[in-house]
Amino acid sequence: MPETIAFLEPKQSVLSRRAAIIEDLADLLPRDCLISERRGLVPFETDAFIAYRQVPLAVVLPETTAEVAAVLRYCSRYGIPVVPRGAGTSLSGGAIPQADAVVIGLSKMSRILDIDFANRTATVQAGVTNLNISEAVSADGFFYAPDPSSQLACTIGGNIGMNSGGAHCLKYGVTTNNLLGVKMVLFDGTVIELGGKALDAPGYDLLGLVCGSEGQLGIVTEATVRLIAKPEGARPVLFGFPSSEEAGSCVAEVIGSGIIPVAIEFMDKPAISICEAFAHAGYPMDVEALLIVEVEGSEAEMEAMLSNIIEIARRHGVSTIKESQSATEAALIWKGRKSAFGATGRIADYICMDGTVPLGQLSHVLKKTSEIIDGYGLRVANVFHAGDGNMHPLILYNINDPEDAARAEAAGNDILKLCVDAGGCLTGEHGVGIEKRDLMLHQFSQADLDQQMAARAAFDPQWIMNPSKVFPLEGRPAA
Repeated sequence: MPETIAFLEPKQSVLSRRAAIIEDLADLLPRDCLISERRGLVPFETDAFIAYRQVPLAVVLPETTAEVAAVLRYCSRYGIPVVPRGAGTSLSGGAIPQADAVVIGLSKMSRILDIDFANRTATVQAGVTNLNISEAVSADGFFYAPDPSSQLACTIGGNIGMNSGGAHCLKYGVTTNNLLGVKMVLFDGTVIELGGKALDAPGYDLLGLVCGSEGQLGIVTEATVRLIAKPEGARPVLFGFPSSEEAGSCVAEVIGSGIIPVAIEFMDKPAISICEAFAHAGYPMDVEALLIVEVEGSEAEMEAMLSNIIEIARRHGVSTIKESQSATEAALIWKGRKSAFGATGRIADYICMDGTVPLGQLSHVLKKTSEIIDGYGLRVANVFHAGDGNMHPLILYNINDPEDAARAEAAGNDILKLCVDAGGCLTGEHGVGIEKRDLMLHQFSQADLDQQMAARAAFDPQWIMNPSKVFPLEGRPAA
């Protein structure tokens, strides 16, 4: 394993006490909420960042906030590292454990606790999926807006940890824009509540600090989220371009003109081929780049917005314009996009980046990304949230070839540095995890990181919460 993806050295004092720790945890939880045999631990050794893995010391699957608190009190008392885990869909290694860590999985905490249409909120346990919420309120004309491609599986707790977004975040925002309150257990078992059903709360914005903190400040067990009324109508349109650069320039002009579609998604030719072979969505195969632009509102609003977008697209050499003519066609268009990561996994292993750049830099970064990939002798499929500049190059490689894997990792690092140098940032929605941890010094000065680590230590002075993630191992304070 390369040094850049190293874990903290496991605590021998913890490993040597494994049998006693397992026995103590068994006293805190129902029998079916503890996994300690290696065969049962293997499914928790990695997440969607499959290049790296480590079997944990134990896994607990609590069903209540009180059980989470009991486990954290115990782990705090004995200095045992803890790794929170939702559905395991993290693409940055955020849920990969350490050898001396107890994984606290929240999959059993999957109840919708309250739906309040008067206040347009839902209160749910952390193991509820995004799609669960939307399905629960759909018949009443509402939905929950954040929609990562993994929304069928990814859970609210993990989404809060990574501040996840999705295709429709251009209009509706990412998780932090749709989160109103949380119940959270601190490292020592203390239970706190931040925010609530009100639109704002007095005092410091600790809720904003928690959202995106990658499980390092505590474990969210419940969340109150915003419900949004369904639009009158929605229509996705396909735009094909002769080059990625022209598609990128079109996106920049659409947003620069003041038009805010509900989504603008980008695919280059390799991604188009991969997704079309899987979904048969009717994507044009004779173009180098594709935009999926979705607008919503009344028929008059959609027509007016599309008219302006089409005019802009023509100024950038658009060669194909295809409007969905039915709900079935619209669903197929999105099936292709939402299936991109899984469809790519059918043909190759890949690393998925998520650097974010200013829209005016899209064309430049796309061109430079191709040059970087060519320089390493690799292939890439680009599919991403173009409307907010959230890049998702899928770097294809052979996970069983160490040299190929090393080239893919190096190429990914260069692409992320390119995003930062272009005025962007290392991550738009996947989080830092272990994947980008050692690149944090490319984005931040040591003084910047020291301040972030001081805030982290205020919540967890022992540094037992997800300790191998986010911050470079060198230069962090001793636990």
